[in-house]
Amino acid sequence: MRRARRRNNDDEADVDMTPMLDIVFIMLIFFIVTAVFLDETGLDMTQPPPPPEDQPPPTNPPPAITVYVDENSQCSVDSLRSTCGGVLARIERQLADKPGASVILRFHPDAKHNILVQLKDGLDGRGMQSKIEVVKDTA
Repeated sequence: MRRARRRNNDDEADVDMTPMLDIVFIMLIFFIVTAVFLDETGLDMTQPPPPPEDQPPPTNPPPAITVYVDENSQCSVDSLRSTCGGVLARIERQLADKPGASVILRFHPDAKHNILVQLKDGLDGRGMQSKIEVVKDTA
């Protein structure tokens, strides 16, 4: 004798989603608690206050040493040709004549980028501050 199997034509299975939601919320809380938030600082874009009106403007601007690298990657210091490797030595000689002078690095857009990097790193390594300008001509 065979037992009669009970067939349930009910193909829909009820799945309890409550435990899965509990796990999802626990994981969400875990990731929020363990997350590291970076504290990034922005640039201060406030302008300096204007000079007092009772003080006259400075009559002599500070001296400057201009280094120019043309489109053929040839260097000059204060309009005197120099090898790009000898620019730093020439700047140091110029600083002996012009103490406290600032250095302006002027580059043609087609000049080699590695020359800019070498000059800037050399100046920074010697503690000299410089300003970089990209110009189309020497004027």
